Amino acid sequence: MIKLSLATLAGRFSFAQMPSNAVSVFSPAVVKTEVLAGLTVSLAMVPEAVAFSFVAGVHPIVGLYAAFIVGLVTALIGGRPGMISGATGALAVVMVALVAAHGVEYLFATVVLMGVIQVLAGIFHLGKFIRLVPHPVMLGFVNGLAIIIFLAQMSQFQVPDADGTMRWMEGMALIEMLALVALTMAIIWLLPKVTKAVPAPLAAIAIVAFVVIAFGIDVPRVGDLASIKGAFPTLHIPMVPLNLETLRIILPYALILSAIGLIESLLTLNLVGEIVNKRGGASQECIAQGVANTITGFFGGMGGCAMIGQSIINVKSGGRHRLSGIAAALFLLAFILVASDMIEQIPLAALVGVMFMVVIGTFAWQSITILRKIPLTDAFVMILVTVVTVISDLAVAVVVGVLLSALAYAWNNSKRIRARTHETPEGARVYQIEGPLFFGSVDGFSQLFTPATDPGLVIVDFMDSRVVDQSALQAIETLAMKYEAHGKTLQLRHLSHDCHRLLNRAGQLMVDSDDDPSYGVAVDYNVRTGSLGGGH
Repeated sequence: MIKLSLATLAGRFSFAQMPSNAVSVFSPAVVKTEVLAGLTVSLAMVPEAVAFSFVAGVHPIVGLYAAFIVGLVTALIGGRPGMISGATGALAVVMVALVAAHGVEYLFATVVLMGVIQVLAGIFHLGKFIRLVPHPVMLGFVNGLAIIIFLAQMSQFQVPDADGTMRWMEGMALIEMLALVALTMAIIWLLPKVTKAVPAPLAAIAIVAFVVIAFGIDVPRVGDLASIKGAFPTLHIPMVPLNLETLRIILPYALILSAIGLIESLLTLNLVGEIVNKRGGASQECIAQGVANTITGFFGGMGGCAMIGQSIINVKSGGRHRLSGIAAALFLLAFILVASDMIEQIPLAALVGVMFMVVIGTFAWQSITILRKIPLTDAFVMILVTVVTVISDLAVAVVVGVLLSALAYAWNNSKRIRARTHETPEGARVYQIEGPLFFGSVDGFSQLFTPATDPGLVIVDFMDSRVVDQSALQAIETLAMKYEAHGKTLQLRHLSHDCHRLLNRAGQLMVDSDDDPSYGVAVDYNVRTGSLGGGH
């Protein structure tokens, strides 16, 4: 089993730490830390929101509106204070096909329906199933997201040719870009060793921006991506026909987007929970994401979910309360309304440097060193989830990782079924079963017995076993019929009262005991009628 804390992995990301919990959330020191953390996050969100808008095939303001609205709503009512949400690449790559085929209005309608589905997931507490995600899948998730964040920054090292095609930087332009990125990363690393009064990423962005502007260094800036100037978002009802044909178009996309959004948000919630040492809030986060996306769809935004990079920037800059997320959203709105000219002057190299530090802090470096120390299946799952996250999407990667882990678990348990046998003074043979009896182990269970050569009385003792599912019940029934066919007596001991009630033919052969276990079988199943009843 992997014993590796994600908090330990993220702990090396040396941003300013939060003041002691003894300090009141309303104290000036905490307010300053929260506001500065929010400002840092908002600066890092601008280029990503613009870039993800291009990926989805919509105007940059659509991504910025989503970053503002989703970020604000989830900061107010989300399941984990300090977590940041906004427009993300995981959703954008799914949206592009819908926008290309049907237009942006269908995207807005899809985002509304996506939000409704997420709210229902929260109401029915489906978020609790995130606990079924194994630790190797979590490590693969953070490694894959780190690689995606890194690869997303590569586009900032490209410049347009005269004909508009993009090419890689070269010569002095590349040297200047790399030097500024390195300067940003050095400031983030060194500043906390001197002072923690200001979040290191914010200081790094300010210093690098001052150097670029003061010395007139010609490097790409935020404004080169697109203008971020816009108006306050207004209510906009998606202009789509309200009929079944529209539902047929948007429902598949809404289901996929809601699943990806919730999986990424809940995994990020767990990761942030490791860092800040808090748990829970899954259902509340589902509802918050749903409400945020529903509102976003009605205000011309592309929808969003939790952002692991910005969340780590926030918590490592000192953001532990809802104020930091609220401040990030409000700063982003201020950039759109009144400060676009200033923000557009920030060199992209500074933001790339910040995100590179996020990559370093996010990637589970110790997962490389433990690959030879953990079970081969866990290592394979970790690598597979990382690869699938990069080449496909997070939802597929997590589903693949969970299914593979579940199959590996079932296979390992299927080999644990065994029996110790001995003869009683009366000449009966006793089979003492060990290990779980379920669909994966029923073949091994049946091979333990030799009805043709066993004595006239056979006792099967389940004290050290557990009957798990209908396949196990069927295997016991089949065994009883085999001994009955040979005219021999079979007794079953230490089965739960649930098994007494559910088993049909074998039921009359059971021996009651005061120390019978009291667990419940997963389903009610009548072998004679083949009918399922309520679970116990």
